Amino acid sequence: MRVLIVEDEPSFVEALRISLTREGYDVGSAGDGKTGLEAFRDDRPDVVLLDLMLPGLSGLDVLRAIRRDSAVPVIVVSAKDAEADIVAALELGADDYLTKPYSVRELIARVRAATRRGAIVPDRETVTMGSATLDHSTLRLRLTHGDQDLPKKEFEVMALLMEQPGRVVPREEFLDKVWGYTWIGDTRTLDQHIRRLRRRLESDPDAPTIETVRGVGYRLKLRE
Repeated sequence: MRVLIVEDEPSFVEALRISLTREGYDVGSAGDGKTGLEAFRDDRPDVVLLDLMLPGLSGLDVLRAIRRDSAVPVIVVSAKDAEADIVAALELGADDYLTKPYSVRELIARVRAATRRGAIVPDRETVTMGSATLDHSTLRLRLTHGDQDLPKKEFEVMALLMEQPGRVVPREEFLDKVWGYTWIGDTRTLDQHIRRLRRRLESDPDAPTIETVRGVGYRLKLRE
């Protein structure tokens, strides 16, 4: 497995290079956005660790360019911790978001999780609740007013809810089955995926809603 680190702080790069190499990963790096994008296109890594505050081409611009022709897992690793920054990265297709300072152990766990395949194995190709139908073959959410293409992680969050209608899905289960790590830590990435799914469902009065069960997790239910 090859990891590309796009980060302009040498101390972060060196620490990650040592830790990831020790875990058996082949590691490449780039210190600015333009070079990072060139390295991505030349090396075709299995996962990208991407800072947002880069010289020249910004991290969001790099992410946007990657998503134009690749579904490779991208984990944003940034000192920016505002909700708007997290939302912007996820909407452009980031698979995960980790804020600095972070535990190297946690980052490695997220890299491992990002390179796993088939976290959600459906029993059926499509599943329907109310007017919402989730299509596993196309990664689409079908609603009354039309189909919506979902980013992979957002699709997997919705699949976990729709495969278990009415059941409260704990946060730990989302993190384990969708992202592949087994402790809660910072769950804002999950929360932002839920918010985006809610906005999609709210546009259709016959679609189900996602209910927050405080201190536990989320549940999908039909509107009353």
